[in-house]
Amino acid sequence: MSWRPSPATPKNQIDSGGRTVSTADIPLVVDLDGTLTPTDTLLESLVALGRHSPASLLLLPGWLLAGRAGFKEAIAKRVTLEADKLPYNQPLLDYLHEEKSRGRAIILATAAHHSIAEPVARHLNMFDQVLATRPENNLKGTAKLQAIRENMGEAFVYAGDCAADLPIWKQAKAAILVGVPERVATQVRQETPIEREFERPASGLATWLRALRVHQWVKNMLLFVPMLTAFEFTDFAKLVHMVLAFMAFSLAASATYVVNDLWDLTSDRVHPRKRLRPFASGALPIHHGLLVAGAALALALILAASVSAGFLGMLLAYLALTSFYSWVVKEYVLMDVLMLSLLFTIRILAGAVAIGVATSSWLLAFSAFTFLSLALVKRCAELMVLKESGAAATRGRDYRVTDLVVLWPLGVGAALCAVVVFGLFISAPETQTRYATPQLLWLTAIGLVYWMARLWIKTSRGEMHDDPVVYALKDRGSRLAVLAMVAVVLAAHFFALDLHP
Repeated sequence: MSWRPSPATPKNQIDSGGRTVSTADIPLVVDLDGTLTPTDTLLESLVALGRHSPASLLLLPGWLLAGRAGFKEAIAKRVTLEADKLPYNQPLLDYLHEEKSRGRAIILATAAHHSIAEPVARHLNMFDQVLATRPENNLKGTAKLQAIRENMGEAFVYAGDCAADLPIWKQAKAAILVGVPERVATQVRQETPIEREFERPASGLATWLRALRVHQWVKNMLLFVPMLTAFEFTDFAKLVHMVLAFMAFSLAASATYVVNDLWDLTSDRVHPRKRLRPFASGALPIHHGLLVAGAALALALILAASVSAGFLGMLLAYLALTSFYSWVVKEYVLMDVLMLSLLFTIRILAGAVAIGVATSSWLLAFSAFTFLSLALVKRCAELMVLKESGAAATRGRDYRVTDLVVLWPLGVGAALCAVVVFGLFISAPETQTRYATPQLLWLTAIGLVYWMARLWIKTSRGEMHDDPVVYALKDRGSRLAVLAMVAVVLAAHFFALDLHP
């Protein structure tokens, strides 16, 4: 997220009387949520509460009856945000440091609870005073203005971000606008001299596509595997069902990705790459994420129900398992990769249910070993990044760099098991009767060895994206290998070739 100051915002302003007014020596009061940090610390606290004590969420309505200040006090007693893990508006911080070095008084005034504001002040080490919400007073709007006047007097400059700050800007000697909506900014400019403006970067379609991880929808192509292996892709009605099923799973997956990113805010912010994710970086507001996730999930359930009741049941099972993974299993070594392989395999089962075909035990066994290997590629790739950065262990997951000596052979072994299962499938009686030239499938087995070995070699070189599926899409060699294997399977089924000498 890249904030930037407006290019035409001088410190010396012209007041309504046409005189030049200097604000350089007037105390500067700064808001926290949406201003100093792009995130909402109350919502972050609620997310943290849901993670550490889900049952406490049932008490929220009762806490609200005590008023906003009492509500924040109840949450603060149960969760603590880490000030050094919050995202900050760096251009604004640079400006504040510059003003502080000149001797200007800098004050933090926020509606956030004092248990959040005070650690932030200690972490940033620039504030002369902290005004924040306490049990007896929610410091927002006119209440914040009163506290500022009691402590600063009438002469102050205020930095804020939204319409709730209008009463304060109206009484300030000058305003600093930080990502303020244009309608509100216009009103402030008409009433108060502007010392500085910082523009909020636009959160466009590309940002939302990253948040929803639309590129991960390719994983849901696994739904089409039963149609491919049953050679039912010429049935138009089943094809329509599969497209609806694909969209349902994709939207549901996007909803879970958003919730998972909110769940992992703290751990993502200390990860070399994940810290740049839209919610971890503060590029997208938490409440927008919750609304979009809810809408995506609702549409997914409607589409799933239009396919069949059985497919809706499979989607609900997938959601239950992925939630269990996010909330519990992902923090336990090895259990998380086993669950990931199950989540991949359940997509194949769901595809079979969508078009009403049986799934062979060969396919399920092959899928389980293949996806276990891919899940281990993902973990090994993450540990390689940590190793290169000098870190010893992951945050939020029970993995250490030293685990690579175990995970590596385990992942390669799982890949070879998948190839062995495929070889046994080729020799099975049902395969000999269903395929016109089953011997051709040995070429696919060779392709599998090449493709999986390539993924592991790229991982060892530190070239693997932390998601092997995404890497396989971008890697030309992987694309060609997969397309060649699919072509061989189709040829083996449809073309009878005499391969005997």
